[in-house]
Amino acid sequence: MGWYNVYKTTKINYWLMPIALALGPLIYFYVKSITQSNFKFKRRDILHFTLAICLVFFRVFIYIYDSLQPGFNDKQNGVLKIALDENIVQPVLVFLDFSVMLLYLAFTFQLFYNYRTKIKEYFSNTYKLELNWVLSFLIVFTSLFLYSSIQTVINVAFIELSYTQQWWLNLFMAIITIYIGVRGYFTDTGKLNNLSFSFTPNEIKTVQKETNQNISEDEVQLISEFMKTEKPYLNSELNLSDLASELEMHRNELSQIINKGFQKNFNDFINEFRVNAFKKELENGAHKQLSLLGIAMDCGFNSKATFNRVFKKITNTSPTEFLQNLPK
Repeated sequence: MGWYNVYKTTKINYWLMPIALALGPLIYFYVKSITQSNFKFKRRDILHFTLAICLVFFRVFIYIYDSLQPGFNDKQNGVLKIALDENIVQPVLVFLDFSVMLLYLAFTFQLFYNYRTKIKEYFSNTYKLELNWVLSFLIVFTSLFLYSSIQTVINVAFIELSYTQQWWLNLFMAIITIYIGVRGYFTDTGKLNNLSFSFTPNEIKTVQKETNQNISEDEVQLISEFMKTEKPYLNSELNLSDLASELEMHRNELSQIINKGFQKNFNDFINEFRVNAFKKELENGAHKQLSLLGIAMDCGFNSKATFNRVFKKITNTSPTEFLQNLPK
């Protein structure tokens, strides 16, 4: 038995709002705020909370109406609360809750996917920018949301679950709320804020189509030679703007040449040079003086996890296996 059932005259039921109507948009804007450089909440964004705001005004209205009726203080729910809210509005809200949350979770996953695509077009090392904890949160939260939806269906269509049977869901929700708050507070988005993203991935493709500029072999050769002679990939913080400045060309022009001329995104393009440099160092015996991670760091990588993943992706083998297969 829950607290609400013990206190028979409490009026808290008037102010229990379906959280999904506001939580869905809140999660979306939270993820947007940490994946979009210099994000600012605009006035028109408040429209995403229209349903939640309307529900608040509706609950205020029925509370005022019921509070004016005789005997209101002797029971939990007034006339309008039962006749209109519980019998008509709340069944509709069950459907709206599910639909709104599902819709905004889909929006948020798409937003995060676009972010992941975007950083690979701009940064050579994305380890600290991948925000894997955000993806983990979204997956866990979506799982809990689906579990909650199943509980709701059981409650409505089959048997009413007790307070204790639903308690674990509330506990997990509280835990992940604290988790995202703490992780978000300590998240460093300085790299993103220092680089202004002018385009989303889809907009980049549109710009490339509109330029109708053919990529010449000379341009590809120029960049390739520059990478081999100047070795800018050794800079672990190298990004698209840095390389464009060194080549004295526009950032979007360089991105187009890399995408079309080399058939790679910026991240893969730079990391392939780093992997080749690492392999050459091993062939020259650098592993006799340095650890594999130390050599990788000298070649431009900035984390063990990124290095191992990239090396495996490009060579289909691990760094240790590659070393073992080198001619003695």
